[in-house]
Amino acid sequence: MSGSRVTRLRESPWLRAGLLAVAIGLAVYGLASQWTQVHADLAKLAGYDVAGAAVCVMAGLGCMMLAWRALLADLGSALPLPAAVRVMFIGQLGKYVPGAVWALAAQVELARDYDVPRRRSATASLVGMATTLVVGLVVAGVTLPLTSASAVRHYWWVLAITPLAVACLYPPVIKFGLDLVLKVARRPPLEKSVSVGGMARALAWTTLGWLCYGAHAWLLISEFAGRGGHVLALSLGGYALAWAVGFLIIFVPGGIGAREIALIAVLAPVMSSASALVVALASRVVMTVGDLVWAGVGLAIGRAQSQEAADQDPGTPLQPASLSGPAKPADSPSSTAQDQ
Repeated sequence: MSGSRVTRLRESPWLRAGLLAVAIGLAVYGLASQWTQVHADLAKLAGYDVAGAAVCVMAGLGCMMLAWRALLADLGSALPLPAAVRVMFIGQLGKYVPGAVWALAAQVELARDYDVPRRRSATASLVGMATTLVVGLVVAGVTLPLTSASAVRHYWWVLAITPLAVACLYPPVIKFGLDLVLKVARRPPLEKSVSVGGMARALAWTTLGWLCYGAHAWLLISEFAGRGGHVLALSLGGYALAWAVGFLIIFVPGGIGAREIALIAVLAPVMSSASALVVALASRVVMTVGDLVWAGVGLAIGRAQSQEAADQDPGTPLQPASLSGPAKPADSPSSTAQDQ
C-alpha cells in the first residue's frame, strides 16, 4: 500500500468512527457482562460511598489528563483545556481494544486535529503513561510493606522494578530512551526533551490523581474494613499495585481481570475473598463509567467545535462532527515534515 493511501486511511474520519464504535462497544460489553453479579454485590455497598467513589475517579482521571497536557505544553504544543479533554479521553477508549497501542495511536491522530506533530504527542503520551506507572509504584512501595505482607509476597516483582522506573523519569534518560527507539525505527531524534520543570508539573498532577484513585478505593473498601488510617493506606497502595499489574500485563485490554485478581490478593488481610471481589468489581464498574463519561464530554466538545467552524464557514464541506473536532475543509492538504 502506497504512503499516500496509508495517510488517507489513517486520517479517515470513518475509520476513526469505526474504531471508536468498537472501543465503546467493548467497554460497554465489559460492563454489561458483569452486571448480574455486580448488581447483586452493589446492594451491599452504601449508595453514597459508590457515588463518592465515582466522583473521586472522575477527579483522578481529570488530574491524569492535566499531567499529560502539562507534558505536551512543555514539549511545545499547549492545547486548550477542551481540546485536551477531547484528545485524551476519546483516545483513552482505545485501551479497551485488544492490543497495547490503540489508545496511544488514537491520541496521536486526534491531536493532529490541533496541529500537534505526531512524534510530539506520542512522546507526551508515552511519558505520561510512564509517569502514572512510576508514581503508582512509588505509592505502592511506600504503603504496602506497612499494610499488606500478602501483597508484597505475591507481587514483589512489581515493587522490585520501582527504583529503575524512577530513574527512567529523569529527563535526559527519557530523551536517550526515546531517541534510541526512534533510531531503531529510522526516524530523526526528538526535537526537544521534557524539561525538569515540565516533569515536576506532570508529577504533581499525577500524584494528586493517585490520591483521588486511592480515595475511590478507600470509599469502597471502608464499607467492609472500617475507615481507619491503616485502611486508607492499604486502599491507596493496594489500588496502585493492582493498577500497575494490569498495566504491565499488556496483552489484557484495560488490565481487565489482572487488576481485579491483584486487588483481591492485596485486600486478603482485611476482608474475606467474597467481599474483596465485590470491591474489585465495583471499582472496575466505577472506573469504566468514568472513562465513558469523560469520553462523552470529549465527543460533545468535538461536536460543538465542528458546529462552530461550520457556522463560521457554511460553504465548506466538513468531516463528521462527532470525531473531527475543529472542522477542516475536506481537501485540506496534510502536513508533511511536521507530521512525522
